[in-house]
Amino acid sequence: MTRSPLPRPLVPVLCAALLLTGCAQSAGPGSAATPAADASSSAPSPTPTPEEPAELIGGGTEVFPDRRMVALYGRPGTPALGALGEQGPEESAARAKELAAQYEPYSEVPVVPAFEIIATTASAGPGEDGDYSEELSVEELRPYVEAAAEQDVYVVLDLQPGRQDFLSQAQQYQELLELPNVGLALDPEWRLGPDQVHMVQIGSVDAAEINATTAWLAELTRENDLPQKVVVLHQFAESMITDRHLVDASRPELALVLHADGHGTPELKMGTWERLQQGLPEGIRMAWKNFYDEDTPTFTPQETSAIEPQPWFVSYQ
Repeated sequence: MTRSPLPRPLVPVLCAALLLTGCAQSAGPGSAATPAADASSSAPSPTPTPEEPAELIGGGTEVFPDRRMVALYGRPGTPALGALGEQGPEESAARAKELAAQYEPYSEVPVVPAFEIIATTASAGPGEDGDYSEELSVEELRPYVEAAAEQDVYVVLDLQPGRQDFLSQAQQYQELLELPNVGLALDPEWRLGPDQVHMVQIGSVDAAEINATTAWLAELTRENDLPQKVVVLHQFAESMITDRHLVDASRPELALVLHADGHGTPELKMGTWERLQQGLPEGIRMAWKNFYDEDTPTFTPQETSAIEPQPWFVSYQ
């Protein structure tokens, strides 16, 4: 949730060598026989080794329960929208790794650093396409995705779609989502109806639109033989996800987490945390958000890790 002003191999071709063998023939008296084929040319070609399937950072193909994640949240180049925007790609990767390391003493499994990048940002005006959402291009996001890959940092692309639907926005980033360590976040606060505008009401999305988006992402993951992908669902008010009990969390290609991203006092945050767990569909794990400027005070890594159940994904804005 953003409370600041509004303003994404070819499998190697296996070529079998065609072995040509010479046939010794007699052409009559005095004729020399055709030399036997060279021994090296008749040796069988080596059998290529099949390419290993892609894995997650830290190994394996299933996200949880073998790791937790701690993420730096924000929009590149926009400090007002989160901590990730306060520095460049390489510096953000280093900062995310430092944050994750602070959680290691409190986790029984490895803690993987992550980026949660606002790929599409809710905007005050409709823009040229009329959707009240400003989309970063794949090329604008690529430096952060590449820096993350080099530094073993997971990436989640966060969508604030305005009047556009989540599925069509997600499809704009297919090229990045085809990478093994790139997941997706849906933020219903910024999903508008046809006549709505931001900051007048809290947006919302129904389970059917979430399921259509996750079904597409699951198919993309399966077709590209990718490891399981993280899918973050943001929520702080019940109205943000209608018919939440119908959200399908059964697809094995995806690991869904519900991100309790309310801010304020510890009492307010814990109240939201407890309330959002009521009626949560089976298969969805809990995630937590810390705000540097809007929490009073910001939870420490030890305090965050002591929350029950212990969050599987923590982000910092």
